Amino acid sequence: MISEPTAPVAAAAPPADAGGRAVLARRASVVSIAVLASRVLGVVREQIFAVFFGAGRELDAFITAFRIPNLLRDLFAEGALSAAFVSTFTQYLERGGEAAAWRLASLVINTLLIVVGTITLIGMWIAPDVVLAIAPGFAAIPGKVGLTVGLTRIMFPFLPLVALAAVAMGILNTRNVFGVPASAAAFFNVGSIVGGLGAAYWLAPAYVRGVLGAVATHHAAPTDPALAARAITGMAIGTLIGGLLQFVVQVPSLGRVGFRYRPVLHPSDPGLRQVMRLMAPATIGAAAVQVNVFINNNFASYLGNGPVSWLNVAFRFMQLPIGLFGVALGTVTLPLVSRHVARGDRAALRRTLAESLELVGLLCLPAAAGLALFAVPVIGLIYEHGRFTPADTTAAAQALAAYTAGLAGYAGIKVLAPAFYALDDARTPMLVSLVSIGVNYVLNWTFVRRLGFGHVGLALSTSAVALGNFALLYVVLRRRVGPLGSRLPVALARIALAAAVMAAVAGGLDFVVAAHLPPAGALRHALRLAVAMPVAAACFWVTCRALGVAVPMPRRRRG
Repeated sequence: MISEPTAPVAAAAPPADAGGRAVLARRASVVSIAVLASRVLGVVREQIFAVFFGAGRELDAFITAFRIPNLLRDLFAEGALSAAFVSTFTQYLERGGEAAAWRLASLVINTLLIVVGTITLIGMWIAPDVVLAIAPGFAAIPGKVGLTVGLTRIMFPFLPLVALAAVAMGILNTRNVFGVPASAAAFFNVGSIVGGLGAAYWLAPAYVRGVLGAVATHHAAPTDPALAARAITGMAIGTLIGGLLQFVVQVPSLGRVGFRYRPVLHPSDPGLRQVMRLMAPATIGAAAVQVNVFINNNFASYLGNGPVSWLNVAFRFMQLPIGLFGVALGTVTLPLVSRHVARGDRAALRRTLAESLELVGLLCLPAAAGLALFAVPVIGLIYEHGRFTPADTTAAAQALAAYTAGLAGYAGIKVLAPAFYALDDARTPMLVSLVSIGVNYVLNWTFVRRLGFGHVGLALSTSAVALGNFALLYVVLRRRVGPLGSRLPVALARIALAAAVMAAVAGGLDFVVAAHLPPAGALRHALRLAVAMPVAAACFWVTCRALGVAVPMPRRRRG
């Protein structure tokens, strides 16, 4: 169980930064565990939807309805808001004291409730027009538009709930509390599952009992569209319950760190204006990412049946190390670099960034090598069932191998971007994201249309853009704060060598083992992973030690 502070610390300053990769690794490990729990529960949530609704009218309507508030969340309610708020909140905490910082937090919360609440009400009002704009084909199926509109109106209030959760997460992270806020997403999934099933049973008990009975007896599930619509409405209510739980679970920790809510509103407050000023370019940068996704889907749609699904499956596996390592390190780095900037300690800022990037290499380079090497058994073990054939596994594995080339770039961006926000510069990450739109299009056209790489070319383009974005951010930041030290490139070179040795040893062993296994099937995939992965991990650790690369072993703090 992840421990959290149990005594109030309102009158105390945040713990001193102990420095070193061990501190970052310990804090990041807490976030990584929570992210892993959230990912597992997310898979369970998807499986529940598949069991109860299949790939039909109801699930199409739910996914489309949830995509609207979820898109707004991706644009500004989480990443942009958290980065802008944490850097400003840290400045107030360091320079103005706790009273000024708590007042700023209340101002941000109250302003968000008004602004996001207004957006929510407008969204609920114009829901029919929004649904027809993003899913015009639904009009051809009786009742599908109406169901989607109803679900959209139910789930739009998810947006203010997740905005409040983002502010709470920012406050707690700034006070060096990472476990509870990182676990909030897992609580969202728990609330969605338990609350959704409970609401579905309340609205359509016969449908829920019928599906459970069909699963138990292997008979056909009920198909009454009216009951199915009521049940999916219950799952939409469950999404709201999950969103509320995501915020409420953090409230006790807010009290323990000393936060007291105040009903204040001052639109011209300098701190509030700074948060909004930083949020604007961050939101534009997030929108650029969404545009790149649209461009990739557009190119993939011309490649026939399969590529969109193969790319989606491959990137799902990429999201796990990005979340476990990149997001976790970015989360713990943001309050640290914000504190260094507020104190004017550029040496500590450079040291923290160098240590974070070294951890990115230590975690992501072997992960990338492992995913590329074992893409076929990893994807085949989980997805190669029913209509997902071995050919699909091979195609998705090719895409995953191409995606892994950019894994370290993805994670590195999560570390570098917070430094720009801490330096009161949200413009540079925004410009880099906007430049990436043009680069992504040119690379897609070159790899797919000119070189004929197919869906693998789209994955390669995505990786190249990630690496290019990271390189640009690194060069600009180095000019802003100075060199990050001579140790970093040497350490990364040694880590890369250790990852290469690991890949050679594990790949050779896998080649020998695979020759004595069944030609296909889940057993073959499972045995390949069971034999090779422990050897790969041990080989990487031994090689790192032989090359003088320190591998921090995160330990729980006492007291």
